[in-house]
Amino acid sequence: MLSKEKLDRINQLAKKSKEEGLTIKEQSEQKELRQEYLQNVRKSFKNQFKSMTVKDPEGNDVTPQKVRDLQKKNNKH
Repeated sequence: MLSKEKLDRINQLAKKSKEEGLTIKEQSEQKELRQEYLQNVRKSFKNQFKSMTVKDPEGNDVTPQKVRDLQKKNNKH
């Protein structure tokens, strides 16, 4: 998870970018922070995805095979 400071910095750079533009150094920093943010979002989503089950209206487990395979691979079945 990203620190509050990094999230605040992402927002500061986005605001500055819209208002007055960024220096080359700030553009590079913004790109790195965005990449780190996206990695965290993807990791979090994947972890949620691994623990989900899908049930139909009758209560039958209809979890897609791809999810089941991922759960087995990570011993979270």
